[in-house]
Amino acid sequence: MKTKPFYIDMHVIQTVPPSNINRDDTGSPKTARFGGVVRARVSSQAWKSAIRKEFRSMLDTDDLGLRTKYVVDSIAKRIHSERLDISEDDAIKLASNVLGATGVKVEKKKDTDKSGKTGYLVFISPQQIVKLAELALRSDDEGKKISNKEAKAILDVKKNPALNSIDIALFGRMVTDAPELNVDASVQVAHALGVGKASQEFDYFTAMDDCSPKDNAGAGMISTTEFMSSTLYRYATIDIAHLNQNLGSTDAAMRAIQAFIKAFITSMPSGKQNSFANRTLPSAVVVQLRSTQPVSLVNAFEKPIRATNNENELSLTCDALIHQEKMLDEAFGVEPDKTFVICAAPGAEGLSSLATDQKSSNMDAVLNNVNECVKDYFDQSSIDGE
Repeated sequence: MKTKPFYIDMHVIQTVPPSNINRDDTGSPKTARFGGVVRARVSSQAWKSAIRKEFRSMLDTDDLGLRTKYVVDSIAKRIHSERLDISEDDAIKLASNVLGATGVKVEKKKDTDKSGKTGYLVFISPQQIVKLAELALRSDDEGKKISNKEAKAILDVKKNPALNSIDIALFGRMVTDAPELNVDASVQVAHALGVGKASQEFDYFTAMDDCSPKDNAGAGMISTTEFMSSTLYRYATIDIAHLNQNLGSTDAAMRAIQAFIKAFITSMPSGKQNSFANRTLPSAVVVQLRSTQPVSLVNAFEKPIRATNNENELSLTCDALIHQEKMLDEAFGVEPDKTFVICAAPGAEGLSSLATDQKSSNMDAVLNNVNECVKDYFDQSSIDGE
């Protein structure tokens, strides 16, 4: 029986003061043209990196993978910890062989490296490292060549979803040398986009030399740094059915959902934080549960928001979001099953009209309500599959 679709859409309105949290190759804040004007932009990769860092305070280390070129070292350390009688060099050799058996190519080591490394970052879970180390040791004890089939199966999420980590299940994995080991992400994260026209500015600054001679007046350094202020629309969606398939466990999927929602709301990319201290939290959060398809509301801001006179930009932004939601519902019949709203700044109160549960006014309440809805979905899916 085909699994029923179920999605969690997250819409966040967040005002960020003077900042440069995500720079391009010239050091300028990233931008994008949308609706005929240039907007502030924060790449999805930058925010996903911030989310993964936030996970460290929310999830056990066993739930989090490693993204590294030094997979061989990680496997070798595990081999050596299991069998102290195996030398470091032999452990590295076994680790290289077992990783190579999965189809992931290991570059020949240089004189400066104790072990070889992969030509690209490999996303791997702690459980997969343990199983690869066990396979290498078992094959060595039996005097047999490491089985390619067994090695590949360890990294194959379709065959062994229980060995997957939460962050790999959420964000996916690409293995260039062995595409059959790829993991399709169960989360999509949009680039954060300014709701209005961007205004890029420059901060001229000087630095004084504490040890300069008394007769040498003036600054020891003169420079500029670019920044901008903006109200951002942020969007992400979770495919619950696919997440459950990636992890092979409803309990793990529910932990992943709770962690992702909380981290998506509270995280912040770290660019130029010491210079700007722009650690804001969202002004408004809308969490929608859908059984039709994911729906971004970004087109609410195709016409740039521009406050004039005594108008509140946040209020105009929220009004545009509400209008877009209602237009899409009427036009395409994609009305969400449930909507939970957090209003956290003056001007955001209007969004409460979207809420199907007026009691879900803070993050803990939203997380609890989403948890109950996801549990009901899994319970119902189990009944339908019988």
